Amino acid sequence: MAHKGKVHKFGDDVNTDEILPARYLNTTSKPELASHCMEDADAGFAKRVKSGDIIAAGKNFGCGSSREHAPVSIVACGVSCVIAASFARIFFRNAINIGLPIVESEEASNRIRNKDVVSVDTERGIIKNLTRKESYRFEKYPLFMQKIIKAGGLMNSIKKRGR
Repeated sequence: MAHKGKVHKFGDDVNTDEILPARYLNTTSKPELASHCMEDADAGFAKRVKSGDIIAAGKNFGCGSSREHAPVSIVACGVSCVIAASFARIFFRNAINIGLPIVESEEASNRIRNKDVVSVDTERGIIKNLTRKESYRFEKYPLFMQKIIKAGGLMNSIKKRGR
């Protein structure tokens, strides 16, 4: 599966409260969650992000609480993929479980800049920075994870198996 979009760059230790502040956890409305995505890290993010755009960040993206609302808000606002040097483990699991492709690559995290246009091939394990004309490799997902993401998340994957 390939994703292509403009990058919105963030630093290290972006926590789930910055991704989706706790004051919005009382809603399950995806449009409402989308409108507050990344609000405490970048107040204008939700207004600038376009469908297909990509978040790139430093180390420990998604640290903090285990709230599933954080990756849900990222998907809801149209982000197609998140690239980071590393992810908090619970965020990693939540992201895969809802079908959000996330990619760990320290090299890509260090080299990609805000507003670069990149493509991410999760099946082949390649990130192409089209702006800088560079490529970065990452460990591709195991087949079972690729199936979960393609299905749009764990629950959809299980439903498809049951048919």
